[in-house]
Amino acid sequence: MKKPIILRKRYVPSEIIDITGDELLLRNENLLVTKWKPIKKRQDISGGMSFTFLKEGYKVSKFFGASGEFKYWYCDIINVLYDEFNDKYTLVDLLLDVKIMPDGQVEVLDADELAEALEKGIISKEEAITSLYTLDKILRMAYAGKFPPELCLKDY
Repeated sequence: MKKPIILRKRYVPSEIIDITGDELLLRNENLLVTKWKPIKKRQDISGGMSFTFLKEGYKVSKFFGASGEFKYWYCDIINVLYDEFNDKYTLVDLLLDVKIMPDGQVEVLDADELAEALEKGIISKEEAITSLYTLDKILRMAYAGKFPPELCLKDY
């Protein structure tokens, strides 16, 4: 399996991080599955697996604790840009995130960042709208007991 370049672009803080070093477990036209360690050492997590739904606008990550135990699901709302010539994905963080605990508790994160970025012109109105619609889709799945997506429960 050919390994693409994968970049994570954030607006707040403004940065682009190359995450190509993450282990690529699966790649097809709809999904990237990677296994990773935190970019910066953390006490609360040892790593995780991420499922980037390329056409859906979100990335679902399964976070593991220091002993390898499952901690929680984390959803990044993203816009995926693909450069076919360079085989490069840029995952643009659209700021809103959703954390879902094993007991089903749902927490929406970073709404203040989205508001501030929109107010300051850091994120476009269209991107903010996309982020909100995708948030609604994720929350509907979670509240209906249909989270995580089945693809996130398979062994890779």
